[in-house]
Amino acid sequence: MIPSEQLMGEALLNRTRDLSSNSVEQIAKACGYVGPGGRVLKKAFLKALVHAKGFAIPEVDSDGFRGRQAEYRTRVHGNGNLLVGHAYTKRLGLEPGQECSIELHQETGTIWLRPLIAKDEGETEAQEISDDE
Repeated sequence: MIPSEQLMGEALLNRTRDLSSNSVEQIAKACGYVGPGGRVLKKAFLKALVHAKGFAIPEVDSDGFRGRQAEYRTRVHGNGNLLVGHAYTKRLGLEPGQECSIELHQETGTIWLRPLIAKDEGETEAQEISDDE
């Protein structure tokens, strides 16, 4: 039977001890750690278990989004595309639909991505963005 609420604290520890011969997924499910679609919330269960044992886990500031953190590495896809991810565009302050110019510098083997800003006459020019921003 799956509880209607996720168990926490001493109740979580007791239920986990009772079910210790089962798999982590089965224990998590029995303690109520199941998402709306029926997926077992294993990470949330393990975090609650560690917290119930009295260990403090430092919170990570995620700026309100989930997903992988920027590694500053990417790979050319099989179709030849090179993806610049959300973490990078967010750091540059780019918005969806905003245009950029791409400059290739073969002598240094680098690619420069410069956001375009609108001029008064409807033209655009590359905006300089420093690493300090």
